[in-house]
Amino acid sequence: MLMPRQKTPDLTLPTLDHGTFNLSSEDATRGTVICFYRGLHCPICANYLTELEKRVGDFASRGVACIAVSSDGEERTRAMADKIGAEALRFGYDLSLNVARQWGLYLSTSRGKTSIGIEEPALFSEPGLFMVTPEQTLYYGSVQTMPFVRPHFSELVSALDFAIANDYPARGEYDGDV
Repeated sequence: MLMPRQKTPDLTLPTLDHGTFNLSSEDATRGTVICFYRGLHCPICANYLTELEKRVGDFASRGVACIAVSSDGEERTRAMADKIGAEALRFGYDLSLNVARQWGLYLSTSRGKTSIGIEEPALFSEPGLFMVTPEQTLYYGSVQTMPFVRPHFSELVSALDFAIANDYPARGEYDGDV
């Protein structure tokens, strides 16, 4: 399990239109929001990423960069970006499932075509949302076993405002005996 205030795994992958994403060289003042999504086959992901697209400017004005990441290849990732009308949100693709596991993401097997008629990959990761500091330590993390009931980006922006105003540290950092 990833631990708050501890270094996260490295994350380097190609992006649509923005070169290579390398978490260790991100230069946003307050960090990076990484939204791992299931892939083009997931209609809930499309709705979720549409909301993130609307909030990229809110995060940027607070010194936070954003990226959406999946194990889909370039073609399916481009289709998702087009589907949600992405203009501000960066998309990373070709996430290794081994790297997904390092981030604590759950993996699922294909059930064939989804409700929107798109074939699921043989294996893919379930959603996760992380905020990583400029020092590449975990500030916030949420992982799911299902595509449903995800954190709201408006709440994360509000939480970020509180954290900035109060110099609020990452929590959940204790890993000693209980």
